[in-house]
Amino acid sequence: QVQLVESGGGLVQAGGSLRLSCAASGRTSCSYVISWFRQAPGKEREFVAAISWSGSTYYVDSEKGRFTISRDNAKNTVALQMNSLKPEDTAVYYCAADRSKVIVTTAAAYDYWGQGTQVTVSS
Repeated sequence: QVQLVESGGGLVQAGGSLRLSCAASGRTSCSYVISWFRQAPGKEREFVAAISWSGSTYYVDSEKGRFTISRDNAKNTVALQMNSLKPEDTAVYYCAADRSKVIVTTAAAYDYWGQGTQVTVSS
């Protein structure tokens, strides 16, 4: 079992920045792919970014250059730095862990999920 807890969400003005954190605990969490997804009201959950245990990263095309994912395996944490935020970034952001070592962008492939953290960007 892996437990994931997100933090760092909040209200920010357009153009601002937020840094989300995902704290992982449990068995062999360091070897998992950790990803961030988001879900806006009335929309499906969508992939944002992922990082493998070795540090390889992958981003959805629309967020390349604005978002940066990183991990600290010693602390079992994964961060998502979000810059130049837009109102359309408003959503609940979730971190998720996948036991496979291959990065995938499909939510159904992920085995463990956090409870989510709300990000609201005002115009």
